[in-house]
Amino acid sequence: MGFGAINIFLLLHSSALVVFCLWLGVYYVDGQYHCNNRNPVIFNFGDSNSDTGGLAAGLGYNFGLPDGRAFNFLHQSSDSRLCDGRLVIDFLCESLNTSYLRAYLDSLDPNFPNGANFAVGGSTTLPRSVPFALNIQLSKICVVQLMIKLSGVKNLVREEDFKNALYAIDIGQNDLAAAFGQGLSLEQVVEKIPSFISEIKDAILSLYQHGGKNFWVHGTGPLGCLPQKLATRSKSNNGSDFDENGCLLSLNEGAKAFNDRLSTLCELLRSEMKNATIVYADVYAIKYDLIANSTTYGFENPLMACCGYGGPPYNYNVNITCRGKGYNICKEEEGSKYISWDGVHYTDSANEFVATKILSTKYSTPQIQFGFFCN
Repeated sequence: MGFGAINIFLLLHSSALVVFCLWLGVYYVDGQYHCNNRNPVIFNFGDSNSDTGGLAAGLGYNFGLPDGRAFNFLHQSSDSRLCDGRLVIDFLCESLNTSYLRAYLDSLDPNFPNGANFAVGGSTTLPRSVPFALNIQLSKICVVQLMIKLSGVKNLVREEDFKNALYAIDIGQNDLAAAFGQGLSLEQVVEKIPSFISEIKDAILSLYQHGGKNFWVHGTGPLGCLPQKLATRSKSNNGSDFDENGCLLSLNEGAKAFNDRLSTLCELLRSEMKNATIVYADVYAIKYDLIANSTTYGFENPLMACCGYGGPPYNYNVNITCRGKGYNICKEEEGSKYISWDGVHYTDSANEFVATKILSTKYSTPQIQFGFFCN
Protein backbone atom coordinates (compact mmCIF):
# COMPACT_ATOMS: atom_id res chain seq x y z
CA MET A 1 0.00 0.00 0.00
CA GLY A 2 1.48 3.36 -0.97
CA PHE A 3 1.81 6.30 1.42
CA GLY A 4 -1.06 8.12 -0.26
CA ALA A 5 -3.27 5.05 0.10
CA ILE A 6 -2.36 4.83 3.78
CA ASN A 7 -3.41 8.45 4.26
CA ILE A 8 -6.79 7.74 2.61
CA PHE A 9 -7.21 4.62 4.74
CA LEU A 10 -6.66 6.63 7.90
CA LEU A 11 -9.25 9.21 6.90
CA LEU A 12 -11.83 6.60 6.02
CA HIS A 13 -11.48 4.98 9.42
CA SER A 14 -11.95 8.14 11.47
CA SER A 15 -14.98 6.54 13.10
CA ALA A 16 -12.74 4.37 15.27
CA LEU A 17 -13.35 5.84 18.69
CA VAL A 18 -11.63 6.61 21.94
CA VAL A 19 -12.95 6.14 25.44
CA PHE A 20 -11.60 7.41 28.67
CA CYS A 21 -12.32 7.55 32.37
CA LEU A 22 -11.30 10.27 34.81
CA TRP A 23 -9.42 10.12 38.07
CA LEU A 24 -10.29 11.92 41.25
CA GLY A 25 -8.12 11.81 44.35
CA VAL A 26 -4.62 10.44 43.76
CA TYR A 27 -2.35 8.51 46.07
CA TYR A 28 1.13 7.01 45.62
CA VAL A 29 2.00 3.35 46.27
CA ASP A 30 5.04 1.34 45.14
CA GLY A 31 6.11 3.79 42.45
CA GLN A 32 2.62 4.14 40.99
CA TYR A 33 -0.14 6.69 41.32
CA HIS A 34 -3.59 5.37 42.14
CA CYS A 35 -6.86 7.27 42.14
CA ASN A 36 -9.64 6.62 44.59
CA ASN A 37 -12.67 6.59 42.33
CA ARG A 38 -12.13 6.59 38.58
CA ASN A 39 -9.70 5.65 35.84
CA PRO A 40 -7.62 8.29 34.02
CA VAL A 41 -8.63 9.98 30.79
CA ILE A 42 -5.69 10.55 28.43
CA PHE A 43 -5.72 11.87 24.88
CA ASN A 44 -2.31 11.65 23.22
CA PHE A 45 -1.22 13.41 20.02
CA GLY A 46 2.10 12.97 18.27
CA ASP A 47 4.36 10.98 15.99
CA SER A 48 6.10 7.60 16.17
CA ASN A 49 7.72 8.49 19.49
CA SER A 50 4.30 7.91 21.07
CA ASP A 51 2.42 5.93 18.39
CA THR A 52 1.05 2.77 20.03
CA GLY A 53 -0.50 1.34 16.87
CA GLY A 54 -1.86 4.10 14.65
CA LEU A 55 0.52 3.53 11.76
CA ALA A 56 0.23 -0.25 12.06
CA ALA A 57 -3.56 0.01 11.97
CA GLY A 58 -3.37 2.36 9.02
CA LEU A 59 -1.21 -0.11 7.13
CA GLY A 60 -3.60 -2.89 8.02
CA TYR A 61 -1.03 -5.15 9.65
CA ASN A 62 1.48 -5.26 12.47
CA PHE A 63 5.12 -4.77 11.68
CA GLY A 64 6.22 -8.15 13.03
CA LEU A 65 9.51 -9.10 14.56
CA PRO A 66 11.96 -7.79 15.51
CA ASP A 67 9.64 -5.02 16.76
CA GLY A 68 8.18 -5.90 20.13
CA ARG A 69 10.66 -8.64 20.92
CA ALA A 70 11.54 -7.23 24.35
CA PHE A 71 8.07 -6.98 25.86
CA ASN A 72 4.77 -8.83 25.72
CA PHE A 73 1.78 -6.49 25.77
CA LEU A 74 -0.64 -9.42 26.36
CA HIS A 75 -3.91 -7.84 25.19
CA GLN A 76 -2.26 -5.66 22.57
CA SER A 77 -0.04 -6.59 19.66
CA SER A 78 3.60 -6.39 20.74
CA ASP A 79 4.77 -5.30 17.29
CA SER A 80 2.46 -2.32 16.76
CA ARG A 81 5.16 0.09 17.93
CA LEU A 82 8.38 1.08 16.17
CA CYS A 83 10.38 -0.23 19.09
CA ASP A 84 11.55 -3.50 20.60
CA GLY A 85 9.13 -2.91 23.45
CA ARG A 86 7.47 -0.02 25.23
CA LEU A 87 7.43 3.69 24.44
CA VAL A 88 7.67 6.53 26.95
CA ILE A 89 3.88 6.93 26.91
CA ASP A 90 3.56 3.25 27.87
CA PHE A 91 5.73 3.73 30.94
CA LEU A 92 3.79 6.85 31.89
CA CYS A 93 0.60 4.79 31.75
CA GLU A 94 2.23 2.14 33.92
CA SER A 95 3.03 4.82 36.49
CA LEU A 96 -0.70 5.52 36.74
CA ASN A 97 -1.50 1.82 37.04
CA THR A 98 -3.67 2.05 33.94
CA SER A 99 -3.72 0.09 30.69
CA TYR A 100 -1.65 1.10 27.70
CA LEU A 101 -3.30 3.53 25.32
CA ARG A 102 -4.68 1.95 22.18
CA ALA A 103 -4.59 3.75 18.85
CA TYR A 104 -7.95 5.21 17.92
CA LEU A 105 -7.58 3.47 14.54
CA ASP A 106 -6.94 0.15 16.22
CA SER A 107 -10.48 -1.15 15.90
CA LEU A 108 -13.74 -0.31 14.17
CA ASP A 109 -15.50 -1.67 17.25
CA PRO A 110 -15.00 0.88 20.06
CA ASN A 111 -13.12 -0.92 22.79
CA PHE A 112 -11.08 1.68 24.61
CA PRO A 113 -11.99 1.47 28.28
CA ASN A 114 -9.31 3.76 29.69
CA GLY A 115 -7.79 5.92 27.00
CA ALA A 116 -6.66 6.19 23.40
CA ASN A 117 -3.93 7.53 21.22
CA PHE A 118 -4.21 9.77 18.16
CA ALA A 119 -0.46 9.72 17.45
CA VAL A 120 0.61 8.26 14.12
CA GLY A 121 4.15 7.53 12.95
CA GLY A 122 5.44 10.08 10.46
CA SER A 123 3.23 12.87 11.78
CA THR A 124 4.22 16.50 11.56
CA THR A 125 2.72 19.85 12.50
CA LEU A 126 2.93 21.03 8.88
CA PRO A 127 1.68 20.87 6.20
CA ARG A 128 -1.83 20.83 7.60
CA SER A 129 -3.22 18.99 4.57
CA VAL A 130 -1.38 15.75 5.36
CA PRO A 131 -3.70 13.25 7.15
CA PHE A 132 -1.04 12.54 9.76
CA ALA A 133 -0.70 16.23 10.70
CA LEU A 134 -1.43 17.48 14.20
CA ASN A 135 -4.54 19.41 13.21
CA ILE A 136 -6.00 16.26 11.60
CA GLN A 137 -5.33 14.25 14.74
CA LEU A 138 -7.04 16.98 16.72
CA SER A 139 -10.15 16.86 14.53
CA LYS A 140 -10.81 13.29 15.64
CA ILE A 141 -11.77 14.59 19.08
CA CYS A 142 -14.84 16.15 17.47
CA VAL A 143 -15.67 12.82 15.82
CA VAL A 144 -15.43 11.08 19.18
CA GLN A 145 -17.66 13.61 20.91
CA LEU A 146 -20.25 13.41 18.14
CA MET A 147 -20.31 9.61 18.21
CA ILE A 148 -20.77 9.63 21.97
CA LYS A 149 -23.84 11.81 21.60
CA LEU A 150 -25.31 9.73 18.78
CA SER A 151 -24.27 6.15 19.47
CA GLY A 152 -25.37 5.51 23.04
CA VAL A 153 -22.55 2.96 23.39
CA LYS A 154 -22.03 2.31 27.09
CA ASN A 155 -18.27 1.84 27.05
CA LEU A 156 -17.54 5.29 25.66
CA VAL A 157 -16.30 8.12 27.82
CA ARG A 158 -18.91 10.46 29.20
CA GLU A 159 -19.21 13.91 27.69
CA GLU A 160 -18.36 15.63 30.96
CA ASP A 161 -15.08 13.73 31.25
CA PHE A 162 -13.42 15.56 28.36
CA LYS A 163 -12.74 18.66 30.43
CA ASN A 164 -10.89 16.61 33.05
CA ALA A 165 -8.76 14.56 30.67
CA LEU A 166 -5.00 14.89 30.25
CA TYR A 167 -4.04 16.09 26.77
CA ALA A 168 -0.49 14.99 25.93
CA ILE A 169 1.43 16.35 22.93
CA ASP A 170 4.73 14.97 21.62
CA ILE A 171 5.44 16.21 18.10
CA GLY A 172 7.98 18.25 16.12
CA GLN A 173 10.87 15.88 15.46
CA ASN A 174 9.69 15.07 11.95
CA ASP A 175 9.21 18.76 11.12
CA LEU A 176 12.83 19.47 12.01
CA ALA A 177 14.10 16.33 10.27
CA ALA A 178 12.24 17.24 7.09
CA ALA A 179 13.59 20.79 7.12
CA PHE A 180 17.19 19.64 7.56
CA GLY A 181 16.55 16.90 5.00
CA GLN A 182 15.76 19.55 2.41
CA GLY A 183 19.34 20.76 2.75
CA LEU A 184 18.41 23.91 4.67
CA SER A 185 21.00 25.58 6.86
CA LEU A 186 20.53 25.85 10.61
CA GLU A 187 19.50 29.47 10.21
CA GLN A 188 16.88 28.55 7.61
CA VAL A 189 15.51 25.76 9.79
CA VAL A 190 15.26 28.09 12.78
CA GLU A 191 13.24 30.50 10.64
CA LYS A 192 10.66 27.74 10.13
CA ILE A 193 10.29 26.89 13.81
CA PRO A 194 7.75 29.60 14.69
CA SER A 195 5.32 28.11 12.17
CA PHE A 196 5.68 24.67 13.81
CA ILE A 197 5.13 26.14 17.26
CA SER A 198 2.10 28.06 15.99
CA GLU A 199 0.42 24.75 15.10
CA ILE A 200 1.01 23.40 18.60
CA LYS A 201 -0.33 26.63 20.06
CA ASP A 202 -3.48 26.35 17.94
CA ALA A 203 -3.93 22.74 19.07
CA ILE A 204 -3.67 23.60 22.77
CA LEU A 205 -5.97 26.60 22.45
CA SER A 206 -8.53 24.58 20.51
CA LEU A 207 -8.58 21.89 23.18
CA TYR A 208 -8.85 24.55 25.87
CA GLN A 209 -11.73 26.28 24.10
CA HIS A 210 -13.54 22.95 24.03
CA GLY A 211 -13.11 22.47 27.78
CA GLY A 212 -9.66 20.89 28.15
CA LYS A 213 -7.62 22.18 31.07
CA ASN A 214 -4.78 19.66 31.67
CA PHE A 215 -1.86 19.60 29.23
CA TRP A 216 1.41 17.67 29.12
CA VAL A 217 3.86 18.83 26.44
CA HIS A 218 7.12 17.08 25.52
CA GLY A 219 10.06 18.87 23.98
CA THR A 220 11.85 17.15 21.12
CA GLY A 221 15.02 15.10 21.62
CA PRO A 222 18.60 15.58 20.36
CA LEU A 223 18.05 15.02 16.63
CA GLY A 224 21.78 15.17 15.95
CA CYS A 225 22.45 12.10 18.11
CA LEU A 226 20.26 9.72 16.09
CA PRO A 227 22.32 7.07 14.23
CA GLN A 228 20.22 7.69 11.12
CA LYS A 229 21.25 11.34 10.98
CA LEU A 230 24.85 10.60 11.86
CA ALA A 231 25.19 7.93 9.18
CA THR A 232 23.59 10.00 6.43
CA ARG A 233 25.10 13.40 7.22
CA SER A 234 28.53 12.71 8.72
CA LYS A 235 30.14 12.16 5.31
CA SER A 236 28.92 15.53 4.08
CA ASN A 237 30.85 17.61 6.60
CA ASN A 238 34.49 17.95 7.55
CA GLY A 239 34.03 17.01 11.17
CA SER A 240 33.49 20.53 12.46
CA ASP A 241 29.79 19.84 13.02
CA PHE A 242 30.38 17.21 15.73
CA ASP A 243 30.23 17.92 19.45
CA GLU A 244 32.28 16.23 22.17
CA ASN A 245 29.91 13.28 22.31
CA GLY A 246 29.88 12.64 18.58
CA CYS A 247 26.49 14.24 17.85
CA LEU A 248 25.77 16.70 15.05
CA LEU A 249 25.83 20.23 16.42
CA SER A 250 23.63 21.89 13.81
CA LEU A 251 20.78 19.40 14.20
CA ASN A 252 20.93 19.60 17.97
CA GLU A 253 20.99 23.38 17.86
CA GLY A 254 17.85 23.21 15.74
CA ALA A 255 16.19 20.93 18.30
CA LYS A 256 17.16 23.26 21.15
CA ALA A 257 15.81 26.28 19.26
CA PHE A 258 12.53 24.42 18.79
CA ASN A 259 12.38 23.55 22.48
CA ASP A 260 13.15 27.11 23.55
CA ARG A 261 10.18 28.31 21.51
CA LEU A 262 7.96 25.51 22.81
CA SER A 263 8.88 26.18 26.43
CA THR A 264 8.22 29.88 25.92
CA LEU A 265 4.84 29.07 24.40
CA CYS A 266 3.87 26.98 27.43
CA GLU A 267 4.89 29.82 29.73
CA LEU A 268 2.85 32.30 27.72
CA LEU A 269 -0.24 30.09 27.64
CA ARG A 270 -0.10 29.55 31.40
CA SER A 271 -0.70 33.27 31.84
CA GLU A 272 -3.47 33.36 29.23
CA MET A 273 -5.43 30.17 29.95
CA LYS A 274 -7.37 30.58 33.17
CA ASN A 275 -7.68 27.48 35.40
CA ALA A 276 -5.48 25.42 33.04
CA THR A 277 -2.32 23.49 33.90
CA ILE A 278 0.37 23.20 31.22
CA VAL A 279 3.44 21.10 32.00
CA TYR A 280 6.49 21.24 29.73
CA ALA A 281 8.88 18.26 29.96
CA ASP A 282 12.49 18.84 28.86
CA VAL A 283 12.97 15.56 27.01
CA TYR A 284 16.06 16.89 25.24
CA ALA A 285 17.97 17.29 28.50
CA ILE A 286 17.01 13.77 29.59
CA LYS A 287 18.02 12.10 26.34
CA TYR A 288 21.24 14.03 25.88
CA ASP A 289 22.28 13.21 29.43
CA LEU A 290 21.62 9.54 28.69
CA ILE A 291 23.82 9.66 25.60
CA ALA A 292 26.61 11.72 27.16
CA ASN A 293 26.74 9.53 30.28
CA SER A 294 25.63 6.23 28.79
CA THR A 295 28.19 4.05 30.55
CA THR A 296 27.22 5.54 33.91
CA TYR A 297 23.65 4.44 33.27
CA GLY A 298 24.61 0.96 32.08
CA PHE A 299 24.30 1.53 28.32
CA GLU A 300 26.83 0.89 25.56
CA ASN A 301 27.31 2.21 22.01
CA PRO A 302 25.04 5.24 22.53
CA LEU A 303 25.18 6.27 18.87
CA MET A 304 24.76 2.82 17.35
CA ALA A 305 21.48 1.18 16.36
CA CYS A 306 20.66 -2.28 17.68
CA CYS A 307 18.73 -3.10 14.50
CA GLY A 308 20.14 -1.95 11.18
CA TYR A 309 23.06 -2.65 8.87
CA GLY A 310 26.70 -1.73 8.53
CA GLY A 311 28.14 -2.34 11.96
CA PRO A 312 30.05 0.30 13.93
CA PRO A 313 29.98 3.19 14.40
CA TYR A 314 26.26 3.62 13.67
CA ASN A 315 24.94 0.33 12.23
CA TYR A 316 22.69 2.30 9.91
CA ASN A 317 22.42 2.11 6.14
CA VAL A 318 19.71 4.01 4.31
CA ASN A 319 19.41 1.18 1.78
CA ILE A 320 19.21 -1.66 4.33
CA THR A 321 17.24 -0.51 7.34
CA CYS A 322 15.73 -2.37 10.26
CA ARG A 323 12.68 -4.37 9.07
CA GLY A 324 14.12 -4.47 5.57
CA LYS A 325 15.74 -7.39 3.82
CA GLY A 326 19.26 -8.11 5.02
CA TYR A 327 19.33 -6.14 8.29
CA ASN A 328 21.33 -7.32 11.28
CA ILE A 329 20.38 -7.03 14.91
CA CYS A 330 22.05 -7.13 18.30
CA LYS A 331 21.48 -10.19 20.47
CA GLU A 332 18.29 -10.02 22.48
CA GLU A 333 20.15 -10.22 25.77
CA GLU A 334 22.26 -7.23 24.67
CA GLY A 335 19.34 -5.08 23.52
CA SER A 336 18.80 -3.51 26.92
CA LYS A 337 22.25 -1.91 26.67
CA TYR A 338 21.41 -0.05 23.46
CA ILE A 339 19.82 3.39 23.38
CA SER A 340 18.82 3.35 19.71
CA TRP A 341 16.58 0.59 18.43
CA ASP A 342 16.55 1.22 14.68
CA GLY A 343 18.52 4.42 14.18
CA VAL A 344 15.53 6.68 14.82
CA HIS A 345 13.55 5.25 17.73
CA TYR A 346 14.71 4.39 21.23
CA THR A 347 14.78 0.93 22.81
CA ASP A 348 12.46 -0.27 25.56
CA SER A 349 15.21 0.19 28.15
CA ALA A 350 16.10 3.69 26.95
CA ASN A 351 12.44 4.70 26.94
CA GLU A 352 12.13 3.43 30.50
CA PHE A 353 15.06 5.64 31.48
CA VAL A 354 13.44 8.67 29.85
CA ALA A 355 10.07 8.00 31.48
CA THR A 356 11.66 7.57 34.90
CA LYS A 357 13.36 10.94 34.59
CA ILE A 358 10.11 12.56 33.47
CA LEU A 359 8.29 11.07 36.45
CA SER A 360 10.93 12.49 38.80
CA THR A 361 9.51 15.97 38.00
CA LYS A 362 13.06 17.39 37.88
CA TYR A 363 12.73 18.03 34.16
CA SER A 364 9.18 19.41 34.27
CA THR A 365 7.98 22.99 34.38
CA PRO A 366 6.19 23.39 36.71
CA GLN A 367 7.56 20.52 38.78
CA ILE A 368 4.39 18.57 39.43
CA GLN A 369 3.64 14.87 39.25
CA PHE A 370 2.41 13.27 36.05
CA GLY A 371 -0.74 12.23 37.88
CA PHE A 372 -1.66 15.81 38.77
CA PHE A 373 -4.86 15.64 36.72
CA CYS A 374 -6.19 12.97 39.07
CA ASN A 375 -6.77 15.52 41.81
